[in-house]
Amino acid sequence: MAGNTQVLEYIIEAEEIYLSTVVIGELFAGFYGGRNYEKNYAELKRFLSKEGIKIINVSLETAEIFGELKNSLSKKGKMLPINDIWIAAHTIETGSKLITFDTHFKQIEGLRIWDNLA
Repeated sequence: MAGNTQVLEYIIEAEEIYLSTVVIGELFAGFYGGRNYEKNYAELKRFLSKEGIKIINVSLETAEIFGELKNSLSKKGKMLPINDIWIAAHTIETGSKLITFDTHFKQIEGLRIWDNLA
């Protein structure tokens, strides 16, 4: 929402955008910690109502991928924040690319990360 034009262009061109419920939970945590809850919530609802936006819930498949990723990272001594492992699991499950500014996601083998971020 801060306005990265590369991300905006990529999202506009995408046929489908998957949004993990884990990401939505993190957004709500930010909304509650900020001063503009009502405004932020309204913007989120507007975004989620757009065509092509798909909210993905945690499934048994997500949980299995999560367990595999967490175990692999633990063995390598490269643990990530738990929510980020869930987000990575959703990304792998859907076969999509993760748009993120967090470089620690590169530690996850098999995770497709959008690399056009400046």
